[in-house]
Amino acid sequence: MKSSESTKGSKVSAKKLASKSVKAAAKVAALKEKKIVSAAIKDTHMAGFVNFIREQGVVGMAVGLAIGTAAGDTVKKLVTAFIDPLVQLVVGSQQGLQSASFTVEVAGRKGEFLYGAFVSSLITLIAVAFVVYAIIHFLKLDKLDKKKD
Repeated sequence: MKSSESTKGSKVSAKKLASKSVKAAAKVAALKEKKIVSAAIKDTHMAGFVNFIREQGVVGMAVGLAIGTAAGDTVKKLVTAFIDPLVQLVVGSQQGLQSASFTVEVAGRKGEFLYGAFVSSLITLIAVAFVVYAIIHFLKLDKLDKKKD
């Protein structure tokens, strides 16, 4: 009985060994193919492009751009919903402020200065800057950025 058990054991171990060697051969073939492909790409513009993306952090920049676009839209809606009504309470109507102007006449020629549109835009800029500052400061998002050496 011992000899038949050892024969079965050797057959099983031979199958395992054959299976392992097939897997090892497949891995070697895959590595060779990968090296061939990477060598073919290495001297092309594609390799330069991939290196550019890795070195310049383009993926991080793309993520930042996407998040920045969404944040910009949110801030714009926040200003429209809350800051603009406050400005209207203080100044009157937004359209009235934007159409505010004065005229200067010199030597028969007139010049109309539309200062209201500038003041309205300046108020919006200051409000947006404040909202962005408040969000970053109160949520402590400025602490997330790594300090540069």
